[in-house]
Amino acid sequence: MTHSNPLSRRQLLALSTCALPSLSWAAWPDRTLRLVVPYAAGGGADNAARIVAQRLGELLGQAVVIDNKPGAGGVIGADTVAKSIPNGYTALFDASAYVVNPALRKLPYEPGKDFIPVSLIVTAPQILVVSPQSPYKTLGELLAAARKAPDKISYASAGAATASHLAAELLADEAKVDLLHVPYKGGAPALTDVMTGSVDMYFGNAASTLQHVTSGKLRALGVSSRQRLKGLPHVPTLSESGIPNYEVLEWNGLFLPKGTPADVVQRFAKEVQTAMADTRIRERLSLAGVIPVGDSPVEFSKFIETESRRWQSLVKARGIKLD
Repeated sequence: MTHSNPLSRRQLLALSTCALPSLSWAAWPDRTLRLVVPYAAGGGADNAARIVAQRLGELLGQAVVIDNKPGAGGVIGADTVAKSIPNGYTALFDASAYVVNPALRKLPYEPGKDFIPVSLIVTAPQILVVSPQSPYKTLGELLAAARKAPDKISYASAGAATASHLAAELLADEAKVDLLHVPYKGGAPALTDVMTGSVDMYFGNAASTLQHVTSGKLRALGVSSRQRLKGLPHVPTLSESGIPNYEVLEWNGLFLPKGTPADVVQRFAKEVQTAMADTRIRERLSLAGVIPVGDSPVEFSKFIETESRRWQSLVKARGIKLD
């Protein structure tokens, strides 16, 4: 009768160490989670994050607190998450600037390497608006005027390299027209000057602009999504109006720092998708003027790759720079 050798202390230790990862994450989460929003409180990203965080916390059985860390177009907050301990307790709720920043600034992190995409939470189409007194009733009329008088048709933006700036630059690029850029310090003053006719046009996100269109303070010439907006069924998309394949969507998505254990990423992603399938959450997000998504890490990763390529090449091609 043969006896197998008893395991040495070193072998036992090696075995117990191998088993540690699955044991150590079994209890996740056992404390509060922090969701870093790299933009100011009260903005679009912050509003969406708060709606989702509440339901996510219920599903995970722990509070999910919002930590606003604005500055440098989202870079400060993103850097905080990139350098955090990758244990599933700190996540990033970023916006479209995530894919544009690498073409504009020297970053203290690498978006493609330092983050794990979890889910695209919402998208927000832009509405191309003019003053109700504007002579332009359609996109075609506006572009015809721009072709006759290059650099005479002005467009407002919420600042250099913001979504409103990029949407107009893409239109100018696709329509082969020269427009005059008038940057503002934020969307609110830009909207005001378009309403009065001081500036010809503006791409405003649906969340902040739709109410002014429905109240008659602005006239909508087109929407930047592939489909018409439910709230503006009579306003055509820009692709319907002669700019084929034109699509600009602002978005918000969830990321975890690289190195987060795979089982934690999977559980986090699963609960995010469950939260996003909740009809009450979808309704609240829709009322906030955004389109709920809630896709998988694989789908979100593909979306990020496509968006990164497209916007970084536009920034370079058009010579877009920060102020």
